[in-house]
Amino acid sequence: MKNMRHNFIIILVANFIVAAAATMIMPFLSLYIDTLGDFSDDYVQTWAGLIFAATFVTAFLMSPIWGRIADKYGYKPIMIINCFGVATSIFLMGYVQSVEQFFVLRLAMGVVTGFIPTSIAFISRHTPKEVAGKTLGTLQMGSVGGTLFGPVLGGIMADTFGFKYTFIITAVAIGIAAIIIIVGIHEPTIIRKTKNAIYASKNVIWAIFHHRLIINVMLVTTLIQIGNFSIQPLLSLYVSELTPSQEVAMLAGITFSAAGLGNICFARFWGKLSDHYGYERILSYLLIVAVIIIIPQAFVTELWQLIGLRFLFGIVSGGLIPITSALIRREAPVEVQGEIMGYNQSFRFLGNILGPVLGGVVASIGGIHSVFYSTSLLFLIAFIVMSILKKLPEQNMKELLKNHA
Repeated sequence: MKNMRHNFIIILVANFIVAAAATMIMPFLSLYIDTLGDFSDDYVQTWAGLIFAATFVTAFLMSPIWGRIADKYGYKPIMIINCFGVATSIFLMGYVQSVEQFFVLRLAMGVVTGFIPTSIAFISRHTPKEVAGKTLGTLQMGSVGGTLFGPVLGGIMADTFGFKYTFIITAVAIGIAAIIIIVGIHEPTIIRKTKNAIYASKNVIWAIFHHRLIINVMLVTTLIQIGNFSIQPLLSLYVSELTPSQEVAMLAGITFSAAGLGNICFARFWGKLSDHYGYERILSYLLIVAVIIIIPQAFVTELWQLIGLRFLFGIVSGGLIPITSALIRREAPVEVQGEIMGYNQSFRFLGNILGPVLGGVVASIGGIHSVFYSTSLLFLIAFIVMSILKKLPEQNMKELLKNHA
């Protein structure tokens, strides 16, 4: 128990460092592209979107693979490989000579972007089911805190040291996280059974798609991420409509951070509550409250109103991902928990990819206000899915695997 508490603290700190470092580039992504040649605004914006999405595409494909390898060989080695892989990719980004090289490195970064899901699977595997929600909710505070402060730190460093040195400093920070893992993490020996058809990849995939709760929770995870990411690229434009101030970037950053702050403050609370009252019940409540909070964001007339509503949305959304992860942890057999968590992460990355696309399309047709309507609809669909699931009979994932093997 003492070792696991120690491991949890180390992982929490490492998650903060990795999440912060991975998002430091976001404030100056398009600016950096612009330094690589004499390009038009349309060219820069197009490539900025492609380069932003590139990491999620390869991460979507690789997450289950890293999860399966971690189940077999241990989580600590995979976390170390992921850290050094991401650090190397980011370090090399400071030396690219063309947009295409930058794009390739972002793809490569996605291949090794498995640290946070692997760390979640590691903590989840060694956490009692009764406190999984609280534990994973607390763990999310690290990654959300990193994504909250990462863009701010990245912007400050880019202004102070320049783009190249920001990449180098970021890579060093992730390298430090790897060293912390090497020195600080004590992983219990994984006793791996001899090759068993029950846990073959094909059988695991079949069981996921035939386990009503797991596959639908993964789909709900995708809907949540699409909703979260659909408005993010458009937030600065929406802020500019609400204020005459010239400091739009800073005010957009404050508006974006408001949701992150609410998320950090309440993630542990929602996890603890769901441990006590049931994951499905609390998740359903949070989804329908999210719908109620999202819709008024389309009608705000002052920036402070939007900031307040984004903070409230952050409070509610702080419980969504930890609870879905806790549900997967509850249902997945320990022998393939990392792999199934990896598939769940792939569904999240799919939402990260589709969200900005959907937001852009909807905004181009009906304006930015309409994006809030489409987002609230996604959360409503997720609520309906969870409401139906609660009424269906339970299934045993292990029995599904055995019967189909």
